[in-house]
Amino acid sequence: MEGLLEEVKKFEPRIIELRRRVHQNPELAYHEVKTASLVANVLRSLGVEVTTGVGGTGVLGVLKGTGPGKVVALRADMDALPVEEMVNLPFKSKVKGVMHACGHDSHVSMLLGAAMLLAKRRRDLRGRVKFLFQPAEEHGGRGGAKPMIEDGVMEDPRVNYVFGLHISNRVPSGAFGLRGGAFMAAPDAFKITMIGRGGHGSAPHETVDPIFVAAQVIVALQGISSRMIDHVKPFVISVCSIHSGTKSNIIPDEAVLEGTIRTLDEVTRRKAVAKVRDVAQTVASALTDGMKVVEMDPILGGEDFSRFLQKAPGTFYYLGTLNKSKGCVYPNHSSKFKVDEDVLKYGSVSLANLALEFARR
Repeated sequence: MEGLLEEVKKFEPRIIELRRRVHQNPELAYHEVKTASLVANVLRSLGVEVTTGVGGTGVLGVLKGTGPGKVVALRADMDALPVEEMVNLPFKSKVKGVMHACGHDSHVSMLLGAAMLLAKRRRDLRGRVKFLFQPAEEHGGRGGAKPMIEDGVMEDPRVNYVFGLHISNRVPSGAFGLRGGAFMAAPDAFKITMIGRGGHGSAPHETVDPIFVAAQVIVALQGISSRMIDHVKPFVISVCSIHSGTKSNIIPDEAVLEGTIRTLDEVTRRKAVAKVRDVAQTVASALTDGMKVVEMDPILGGEDFSRFLQKAPGTFYYLGTLNKSKGCVYPNHSSKFKVDEDVLKYGSVSLANLALEFARR
């Protein structure tokens, strides 16, 4: 590790420069074309075998070591969020309404930094390293890990270990956050469509008002967490979007609710998903017929990196970027989210070190 820390200093300006290029040109889920092209070009320049268009817009890089060993996969996500950046940086987002508010630009640059280190140390590398640059982590539905897995990134040769790293303002700058067991939540998205019968706002008795039905469903859904799920089990349900209607005096024909369910174990997840479906149907039916390492607590943020862990053992961990002196205090997904770029080299070193160590096992 000490040797890698010295070596990474030679690459640090390049790692930061790459992060800023990606930050200035953010792309939403399944549209990471420019980001993928940049990643592919950098990997090729390092002598890494590259496959593009994996799982849509993903990139797979393979670096072969000099002797027999295990196959280690390292993953970074590439997509940005539909957030307007409110931080005045020299490399502020050039795309209106789109921002790397979750640090995926940092993930890309850190993994590219790890590739630089490993390419230089190829003589010390056993087995193979697969670099997984994943699209659509923020999509919340199909995501990007599943399509990449379906395209075979965990096979041929089969991955023995997989690791992922996430930047976080929950952890002090430069410290790594780890936890045994469940770390992040399973993110299940739901969409509920209320079909009613529209009419004039002055005569609601002649209609079946989908907005009224939707309001009752929202209230009832909150009863799932308070009355239907064991309070010892971490669980969150949030209705985050409701769309209906066009004018103040017209009762519409339809209302659409969208939201998220977050759980930390599969039993609770299945129960919660089933309860959401049951509650919606029951209510609607009734109404229409009538470097330090710190141990982190689990969080209910979601991450489809877990799909890779279903295929091979590994670890997902955090790298802290909380730094009050630099204004790096706002949480991921905030329009004011900032990254302490001094920590990027530590992320690159940690990923490279994991590949070197686990490929020998």
